[in-house]
Amino acid sequence: MFEALTDKFNGVFRKMTGRGRISEDNVREAMREVRTALLEADVHYEVVKQFCDDVVDKAIGQEVIKTLRPGQLMQKICHDELANLMGPVDSRIYVVDPPPTVIMMAGLQGSGKTTTCGKLAKYLDKKDKSSLLVACDLQRPAAIEQLGVVAEQAGTGFFRVEGETNPVKVARKAVNHAMANKIDVVVIDTAGRLHIDDEMMKQAEDIAQATKPHQIYLVCDAMTGQDAVNSAKEFNERLELDGVILTKFDSDARGGAALSVKQVTGKPITFIGVGEKLDDFEEFHPDRMAGRILGMGDVVSLVEQAQETFDQEEAEKMQAKMAKGKFTLTDFMGQMKQMQKMGPMKQILKMMPGMSGNAAALDMISGDEFSKMEAIIQSMTQDERDNPDIIEASRRRRIARGCGMQPQDVSGLVKSFNQASGMMKQMAGMGTRDRMAFAKQMASGGMMGGGMPGKTKQRSKRLSNKQRRKRRRQKRRR
Repeated sequence: MFEALTDKFNGVFRKMTGRGRISEDNVREAMREVRTALLEADVHYEVVKQFCDDVVDKAIGQEVIKTLRPGQLMQKICHDELANLMGPVDSRIYVVDPPPTVIMMAGLQGSGKTTTCGKLAKYLDKKDKSSLLVACDLQRPAAIEQLGVVAEQAGTGFFRVEGETNPVKVARKAVNHAMANKIDVVVIDTAGRLHIDDEMMKQAEDIAQATKPHQIYLVCDAMTGQDAVNSAKEFNERLELDGVILTKFDSDARGGAALSVKQVTGKPITFIGVGEKLDDFEEFHPDRMAGRILGMGDVVSLVEQAQETFDQEEAEKMQAKMAKGKFTLTDFMGQMKQMQKMGPMKQILKMMPGMSGNAAALDMISGDEFSKMEAIIQSMTQDERDNPDIIEASRRRRIARGCGMQPQDVSGLVKSFNQASGMMKQMAGMGTRDRMAFAKQMASGGMMGGGMPGKTKQRSKRLSNKQRRKRRRQKRRR
């Protein structure tokens, strides 16, 4: 997401680096490029104008502090203005007592509304709230069955009324059912159309009037750009929305809808869908999103994601082993498998400061790094996994043959392990707050380790002469 926009912003900041003062001329020149980039990203033209004007007003005449460069100061100003553009937002769902809390989902057909109901249920489950998905889309063929499948995948309750053709009656019965069974949240999936029409809006209004929902969310497809913004505006005029959920956010490299919705409709984006799985669902934080757009990363979200993914008991056992210096390659592989649950390596790295704008480094990541690392480790003996220091040239060649890779891939993995082991040993004696600060420092410093398998071509070209000299010395010794 935002790839083109991130590249353009980073280009502007690089051009401003090295100047002693931010002047009106260089600010206006920079904002001309930003204005073009925002319009190409399908951001609403009024939003673009307002954003550029605000940045120019804030930036002109700003003195550059000794510890900052002009590019960094400009980045800070743009970050604050982007965050203001998309926020403020409170993504939390406040449940009522006594239950149930009623949430109504509206949107056009094909926007991902039914799947989003499942994602929302999964999200609520992580907050220890029970939910009930209600099938009120009685017009689209197989819509009820689809919601039933989604509910099963999410592990949540599902409510339908056989033979009923009135969605208002279904919604009423569902709320009564949830009340009787003390279910925390009712999520109503309403009908959509290929375009907005009076019949659909009237039906949505009737359901809202009958159930008095505590939250009404509009589900929009981020890839439709300004169409998503226009839909949000029209729905809001009839339904009084509480927020917008943007789906297919990971597929939209432009991101214009995310930057326009709040400013045009006055309604905030509350959640985003960032993948096909039910877990690919995030709260929307304007300041963090601004950081991603500007290539500053999103360490806070990364840490939160890690805390949700990693098993606490296992983490404590691992910490004890690290403190005693007993961290092995088998443990390292276990940690890598935990990281796999967080998503693809590229996606994780993009949340690191400076990495989203480093296209060359990200292009070197093929997506199957974890499986390559696992293959290398599984080709080792138990002694080699427990004590990687014994892996010399002949062992590297044997391990490489066993997993179908190159000896330098084995070296790279061992190097990565030694770096990770050193950092983890440092972190083992720290408190939670100190570990968080240390992790952020490592991320912002770009200390990513040096040996992911799958970079053989680039590395072999760079080290070929050195390798040849090494091989000649080895032959002479033999």
